[in-house]
Amino acid sequence: MTASALVSALLVGVAAGLLGRLVLPGRPAAPVWLTVSVGVGAALLGTITARIVGVDVAGASPLRLTVQAGFAAIAVVLAVATAGRATPRATAPGVRGPHAGRAVDDERIPVRPDQEGQR
Repeated sequence: MTASALVSALLVGVAAGLLGRLVLPGRPAAPVWLTVSVGVGAALLGTITARIVGVDVAGASPLRLTVQAGFAAIAVVLAVATAGRATPRATAPGVRGPHAGRAVDDERIPVRPDQEGQR
């Protein structure tokens, strides 16, 4: 892999990471460093894939840049879409303090008498 391929992968990855943060709607759950690093890594993977397929990566090839940008864009979209997704847990109603956050079916959670049959 040549220096121009590495530099172009770095630039394409940084651009894809930053643009992905700006373009994708909603509250950004993924930090900037994550989107940029995922973009750079995917652009490098795109360069390696292009070389394996037979694209000339030594010179400035539009096909190489397209493959890099495609890999980086897909990876950044996936990273932003999946970042911050936690599995929601149901908590017992009215539970506060050290028991907050435990599952409803956890037997160690004290239950008020008026909620005894609501489990």
